[in-house]
Amino acid sequence: MIKSCVRIPLVITAVVVAALPLRGSAQGHGQAEQRYRWDPNSIEWRDVKPIEAPVPLNLRHKNRELVRLGSYLVNVVGGCNDCHSAGPQTQFARGGNPFFGQPVVVNQETYLGGGRSFGSLVPGTPPIVSRNLTPDRYGRPGGHSYAEFLYTFRTGTDLDHAHPPCAATVAENCLPPPFNGDLMQIMPWPEYQDIPEVEVRAMYEYLSAIPCIAGPPAPSVLHNDCI
Repeated sequence: MIKSCVRIPLVITAVVVAALPLRGSAQGHGQAEQRYRWDPNSIEWRDVKPIEAPVPLNLRHKNRELVRLGSYLVNVVGGCNDCHSAGPQTQFARGGNPFFGQPVVVNQETYLGGGRSFGSLVPGTPPIVSRNLTPDRYGRPGGHSYAEFLYTFRTGTDLDHAHPPCAATVAENCLPPPFNGDLMQIMPWPEYQDIPEVEVRAMYEYLSAIPCIAGPPAPSVLHNDCI
């Protein structure tokens, strides 16, 4: 997950309720296997207006309250598609580019499918490219379980190993010191790592409901198995 723009995350008053296990949780992440509910009468919740996603959603077996909150966080607070689309040229549908004074129409064919290049950190290093956040055939955003998704938010670890650290045995497509190729280099995880887990869970729930974009063929880091 790579993102360049930083927004202030929405803080929702939440109480944890025991309940249904989360799909795709990894061993050792027991705390992640919880559902969340917040007080709909709280001031914070009243301020969150219903939002329609720019793409059709698959709400089967989804917590709709989490999807609603996740849509707000992903589409408004985070503006994730700004970076996780293929770039400004394809982010909006023809005739729907607000920067041309047109009504906003998001390009569904590229929505959160990744592929935007931020260039190289230094000459001779691989370009940093935003990742595909759409769900695979198992409903896992970017092919990652919720525990892995949360781990990336908390630590910035690049589980895709898209640009590993240079070493004696790794001399190509790598990042030299002082860069740490094991970590995301553009996504502002230092700002995101302390946001409430209910918000991370809501974003994951929303991302698991959007359409899959297959992206380039494997082994591209942008590839997703949709079927």
